[in-house]
Amino acid sequence: MKEPENISPPKLADKLLRVLLPDELAEELQGDMHEQFELMVEEKGLFKARWLYVWEVLRFCRPYFLKRRLIRKTNEYQQVSIFSTIMISNYFKIAWRNLRKNMTFGSINLFGLVTGLTTCLLIFLYVSDELSFDQYHTKADRIYRIDNELKFNGNHYDMAVSSPAMGQVFKGAFPEIENYVRLRWLGDLIFKKDGQIQNVNRVAFADSTLFEIFTFKQLAGNLSTALNEPNAIVLTKKIALKLYNSTNIVGQNFVSDNKIYKVTAVIDDIPKQTHYNFDAFVPMQNDEWSRKNTWLSQNYNTYLLLRKDANVMALERKLYKMNHERLSLELKAVINQTLADFLKGGGLADISLMPVRDIHLRSHKVAELDGNGNPENVYIFSVIGFLILLLASFNYTNLSTAVAASRAKEVGMRKVMGSGKLSIVMQFLTESFALSFIALFISYALLFVLLPSFNELAGKSLAYAEILQPGLLLSSLALMFALSLFSGAYPAFYISSFVPSQVLKGKVANGFRSGWFRNSLVVFQFSITIILLIGTIVIYRQLDFIKHKDLGFNRNQVLILHNMGSFGDKTESFKKELLTIAGVEKVALSDFLPVNNYRSNNTFFKTATADVSGSVTMQNWWVDEDYLSTLGIKLLKGRNFSKEFGTDSSAIILNEIAAKKFGGESILNKQIFYLSNINSGKVGSYTVIGIVKNFNFSNLREEITPLSFIYSKQANSLSLKISSQDLPGVISQVESKWKARVPEQAMNYSFMDEDFNRQYDVDRKTGKIATSFALLAILIASLGLLGLVLYAVELRTKEIGIRKVLGASIRSVYTLLTREFMVLVAVAMLVAFPAGYYLMHRWLQDFAYHIDIEWWVFAVAGAFTIGVALLTVSYQAIKAALMNPVRSLKSE
Repeated sequence: MKEPENISPPKLADKLLRVLLPDELAEELQGDMHEQFELMVEEKGLFKARWLYVWEVLRFCRPYFLKRRLIRKTNEYQQVSIFSTIMISNYFKIAWRNLRKNMTFGSINLFGLVTGLTTCLLIFLYVSDELSFDQYHTKADRIYRIDNELKFNGNHYDMAVSSPAMGQVFKGAFPEIENYVRLRWLGDLIFKKDGQIQNVNRVAFADSTLFEIFTFKQLAGNLSTALNEPNAIVLTKKIALKLYNSTNIVGQNFVSDNKIYKVTAVIDDIPKQTHYNFDAFVPMQNDEWSRKNTWLSQNYNTYLLLRKDANVMALERKLYKMNHERLSLELKAVINQTLADFLKGGGLADISLMPVRDIHLRSHKVAELDGNGNPENVYIFSVIGFLILLLASFNYTNLSTAVAASRAKEVGMRKVMGSGKLSIVMQFLTESFALSFIALFISYALLFVLLPSFNELAGKSLAYAEILQPGLLLSSLALMFALSLFSGAYPAFYISSFVPSQVLKGKVANGFRSGWFRNSLVVFQFSITIILLIGTIVIYRQLDFIKHKDLGFNRNQVLILHNMGSFGDKTESFKKELLTIAGVEKVALSDFLPVNNYRSNNTFFKTATADVSGSVTMQNWWVDEDYLSTLGIKLLKGRNFSKEFGTDSSAIILNEIAAKKFGGESILNKQIFYLSNINSGKVGSYTVIGIVKNFNFSNLREEITPLSFIYSKQANSLSLKISSQDLPGVISQVESKWKARVPEQAMNYSFMDEDFNRQYDVDRKTGKIATSFALLAILIASLGLLGLVLYAVELRTKEIGIRKVLGASIRSVYTLLTREFMVLVAVAMLVAFPAGYYLMHRWLQDFAYHIDIEWWVFAVAGAFTIGVALLTVSYQAIKAALMNPVRSLKSE
């Protein structure tokens, strides 16, 4: 006769038994007593059986019996420690057998863990590289850069530069400052050696104190005196080998732009982890403006070396005070205005100290020496790497708990044979550890294979040696242990809690058909995947928007020739000669282009009294009469520059924003004023002859600002508008004419559209990395889903067979198996859509001009995820639906 479902021993008696005895004893005895209870019910009835059960439990309260049982049982269980060599060896043997037995689930888990660990390790290398900038200087903790922030009359400048006199004045005034050094771009040096044109790129002016403050490895010469001579030059190893095939070249001379340079020292190549990466240094005394005592001009990157006991915050307050004192004197002398009036009118003149180690990630100011990193990328990539590892870990946890039913009898038997809960927990954690160790080994092998591709993707130059650095090795081991514990802890404690009397009767499997914990993990996995997909779509749409946006000028088919300064008075005739080449439509001279960062600012006034309240600070570009037509910049009012007007040397053209600040179109044919001599306060003027339509001459992250064009026939760049499709042929002809004019100098050229696109290299790399991460995330999530489907089919084989025998269609069986998973994906979409919108909306705020996030972005991300999920589950679901019911029922 079948026993009633509600027959069970008294619950309070069971709880008391667990209180009285250790867990391992209670579980074993409880199983035996439950079986005895069922027999007593049949023989003596339910009421009497329950009283006898309670009485049996109370017998364990007798001290003598309790003591004797505890001693005997404890000795049995502790004959072999769970941490002994024998037991640990046994754990690994069983782990290996289980991995071989469950190859499908093991492979899915292993792939996920390898993917997560490899991604995390690559991101660790990336983040470690980003955080290591300027750490190699031995005095890095004491080096600070002077930054200036100015605000007046609607103009705001946050600058990485200071005046030429600041360093010297501050050092003399404050004992906390041990030394100072200034750096300023010089550009490129081009010279001829053995009949060959040679380039020395990225050359800087530097004070002789450079090598006392920053750390450079000396290869030849004496660094303490290397920059004392006016014609000295210090080269890096890379340049020395390029030019002379040797680093022992101290005393060698070469000529560039009619100036003789003498090599006084050679240093090792500057590490790439620096906020400046120059190839050569020349003495600062060669820069005439560096000897000026002015305080208003800001053109030099100035660094202070503080004493070890210096209080940085206190020093900043002193610098702030002295800065205001000096500004007060110069403002009074130059524009006849007191500093108090300047500040009262909303002006700001602030000064601060930026730690050199923070510059790369935390400084994005005007006149940086190089393109600094993006701290958001460090945060984003770190979070994404962690999330991908979390997805892989969740796969392990999810699949382990899902297949727990298949190991329930194993656990029950181990408990009956005397295994304690801790021993079983150790077994499952060992399996997790073994799988993580294998994954780590494979991940390290993959690092060596993937590093070149990752360098190209992330724009890095990470070396193989960095993979074996102690920090990464220790971090990897710590990550592996943490991953093992995190992934295996829940399954281990969950499975080890099974009651032997239940699992041996097969009463556990029913509880695994669904579970809120497992479902929550699936929702989390697909939520992260959908967010990454939304991010990828938005990033690529923004980059496409940038690529095709009408900037207000034509950047296509424009060839730019650089370093035109050496042509001198030959420039105009060379320009005419280029126009004779078939396919060259127009040629223009200029010092500035809307695709580079070389800018010159000046402040203009409405009146000759140089009243700050009516001032406008704007960029000044020196161009010739063909510049506007060559770049397709639209003239709205007035006229362009012309050779026919001799007065155009004092003429100026404004963009719409600049004209608006001066009163709009009424400024045409009127004068605006500027300080022609800052020290004396002498005022000059320009006549406004035209107004051009606003165009984006800077990065699209920035708003369009006031801009002016000033007429000049001397320029550093030549822009050629080309109509021919035979670009190599045109370039060859241009180069031929170049060599005929200046054979001693190499032609340096680029295309304007390429220069423009180069400004967004970081964003493109971010997009590629985001795409890679999104694909990895959806692959891991899909594999986890595949594992759950495989388990669901295995668990419901008998049910499917019975349903088909009773007439269920293939479609209904397919729906039965896929419905639950599609519901989870739908919930994931509800979670991911708001989060994805918020994160990408914040990212787009970095651009002054950006796209709107439209509804279809979410529709595409959701549809793609559903499609992948359906593709993942459909094969197994259809396979199960088509299975012969006779075969499926027979297998049961």
